[in-house]
Amino acid sequence: MAKIQIENVVASTSLGDELDLNKLVTVLEGAEYEPEHFPGLIYKLSEPKTATLLFRSGKVVCTGARSINEVSQAIARLIERIEAAELAVEHNPDIKVQNIVASSDLETELNLNAIAISLGLEKVEYEPEQFPGLVYRMDDPKVVLLLFGSGKVVCTGAKKVDDIETAIEKINEELELAGLLK
Repeated sequence: MAKIQIENVVASTSLGDELDLNKLVTVLEGAEYEPEHFPGLIYKLSEPKTATLLFRSGKVVCTGARSINEVSQAIARLIERIEAAELAVEHNPDIKVQNIVASSDLETELNLNAIAISLGLEKVEYEPEQFPGLVYRMDDPKVVLLLFGSGKVVCTGAKKVDDIETAIEKINEELELAGLLK
């Protein structure tokens, strides 16, 4: 099976009913909060390398992680730092994965014109003048695959790593059956 590299995990959670962003910007070192430009506070960690967006409603979005474990680490570090400032937040919040972006390589050049016809035009967008990749909307698992002439594939929209693995296997099989892998 093709090697899969997770590029980004986006997850969300809630740290309570309300967060005082004006107070948090003073206690979270390096945090940025400019409500006239963006309603959330931006807090970046170097380890794991993530950016977390905190909103007044208590909602939190973590992005940039390379695994679900890194998301958990980033949220745990955030909670530790908020609690160190003696502010109350939810312990062990329920973290929900919103999107996983991964890349892979089919290790052969692809004829995107032939693939567009083979996969069925109702599930494919391919306009090389607009974008160099073919966009394939897979139903099961429900993900979007971007296929490039180089053989590189980007998978987005997955909620679980298993969905990415299944999608890459499926596209590989479909292209093999259609005789489109060199």
